[in-house]
Amino acid sequence: MSGQPYGYHNMIFSWIDTVAENYPPPLDAHLVISVMSMWTRLQPAYSANMWNEALNKRLGTEGLDLHDIIVETEKRGIPFNQLLTIPEQDEWVYSDGKSTTCVAFILSMYKAAGIFGPISSSIQVTEFTIRDAYMLRIFEDNQTRLPSWCNNENDRLPFCQILGKYRMELPGYNTLEPYANMNENCPSLPPTYDRPSRC
Repeated sequence: MSGQPYGYHNMIFSWIDTVAENYPPPLDAHLVISVMSMWTRLQPAYSANMWNEALNKRLGTEGLDLHDIIVETEKRGIPFNQLLTIPEQDEWVYSDGKSTTCVAFILSMYKAAGIFGPISSSIQVTEFTIRDAYMLRIFEDNQTRLPSWCNNENDRLPFCQILGKYRMELPGYNTLEPYANMNENCPSLPPTYDRPSRC
């Protein structure tokens, strides 16, 4: 991945899984398309890099600008807010290279190492957030097997925090068994960010 871009192509889309239940009020898909449209007029090269290519991937097209993408979705009868929910695919390669965020990079290594076993082909790691990653039930859960230097008696954590002067809190750490199409249709509304099972 040396020299490859950060996951800005897919970062915006990893949190949009539903038509309406991922946007904190007053944000909604209408505001998103308005911002995209305005930004496209002000910074066309930036917007082409930021979301046009990702939207083209979702349509199976190439080189369409935002206006053409909207026209194409209308032709196909796909509402734009539905287009935004199409899951990012790990195999998509953008014009400037493979695009992954920090968490997608780590999870791609886990995926390549076989951690997801027989469901690997149905896991798209670019759809995971940091919270989704640490909730995976793939970590050591027997604290007696953690190194003795890992935790002191005051900070009995279920994981080994190696660096940092602040104690990490990871609610739901190591509690969620991986499953096919994980994190592809999860709502994420504040303040509770409730997650239905197998979303």
